[in-house]
Amino acid sequence: MKFKKTTLPNGLRVVTVPTEGNPAVTVMILVESGSNYETKEQSGLSHFLEHMVFKGTKRRPNTLDISREMDELGAEHNAFTANEFTGFWAKGESRHFKKLLDILADMYLNPTLSEEEMEKERGVIIQEILMYEDMPQHKVGRLFLELMYGDAPAGRFITGPAENVKKFTRKDLEDYRAGHYVADNTIVVVAGDIEDSEVKTEVMKTLGEIERKRKPVKPAVKEEQKAPALLVHKKKTDQTHMILGFHAFNALDKRMPALQVLASILGRGMSSRLFHKLRNEMGACYYVSASADDYSDYGYFGIATGVESQRIEEVTKVILAECIKLMREAVPPEELQKAKEYLSGRLYLGLETTDSLAEFYGVQEAIKHMIEKPEEVERDIRAVSAEDVQNVAREIFRAEKLNLAVVGDIEDEARLEKLLVI
Repeated sequence: MKFKKTTLPNGLRVVTVPTEGNPAVTVMILVESGSNYETKEQSGLSHFLEHMVFKGTKRRPNTLDISREMDELGAEHNAFTANEFTGFWAKGESRHFKKLLDILADMYLNPTLSEEEMEKERGVIIQEILMYEDMPQHKVGRLFLELMYGDAPAGRFITGPAENVKKFTRKDLEDYRAGHYVADNTIVVVAGDIEDSEVKTEVMKTLGEIERKRKPVKPAVKEEQKAPALLVHKKKTDQTHMILGFHAFNALDKRMPALQVLASILGRGMSSRLFHKLRNEMGACYYVSASADDYSDYGYFGIATGVESQRIEEVTKVILAECIKLMREAVPPEELQKAKEYLSGRLYLGLETTDSLAEFYGVQEAIKHMIEKPEEVERDIRAVSAEDVQNVAREIFRAEKLNLAVVGDIEDEARLEKLLVI
């Protein structure tokens, strides 16, 4: 699958992903700015700014002007804030490419950041925070990161705490935007039936004159854990949610393909070890999954499930036993091959649309400042050996890297903590 990356004179990067015969196009603007770039006092500012970009520009004074113009094109548009980047995207017919880029560029360049709209959006974001607090399956993910990284940017939730959201000012947004929304920090990705030369020409017209400024530096993530750790949020729920996980590797680490294969073996797909054991054999859960998350300078491996409170100790023992088994025994050839086929198949299934293609290429550039094509990702996965998987298991499944976060009706934390042995 072809792509073209160009760096404009002002430092802004342009990535074009051509898809012949696809009538749709996705335009995405990514800014290397997210929750990991914030101080404690700024926590939630990236997310607040993302919301405010939709509230009007100098040319399109309010949110209705933006949404009406998108609707007139039959287009979809949205945005997201992550740990290491913020994204704005629009998807429509290829013939509307120039207009889609014009609208997004206007939102990026000229948000009014109206104080009146800011007061309204403050309430919206606080309700978003409260919504997540009421969702145990979401809450446990936040606890897991807090447990792993403490009171550091990587351990804080993207929305920030409500007390921060309540006191952010327009000047806070303006200053943060001025420091982070700079050309060197910005990537424009266009995926669809479109020519690279046209993309570069239009991006130069709309964003090529942004002044080049020094890009901000993200504080390094420090991993200082020395013993197993447990964090329990007691809540009267019908189901207890848990994430058991370990510190792992960053996005550029050569061991990541092996870790992805290990995740597939343990908890991806309905024939994975933990799904079969916990759901099919024990009837202990509805869902269980394993994932390997990687960022520019850190990463972690997590196993998530939801069970009856009375069975959490039993389930924790089983999960740890399966981790230990991967350390001690090589994965059989047929199971290893199945895991690779699963990852390869899911990789290509996840790239069927122009928006998924834009995200695939853009996120790599934002985090790694380099891009692997899907066939290169597949190649690395298929090269993983049983020995590679076992070595990675031995590397990350260690007591000093082990963490367990729990949300539910837990009576005896001490008993649960004693199980954290590997």
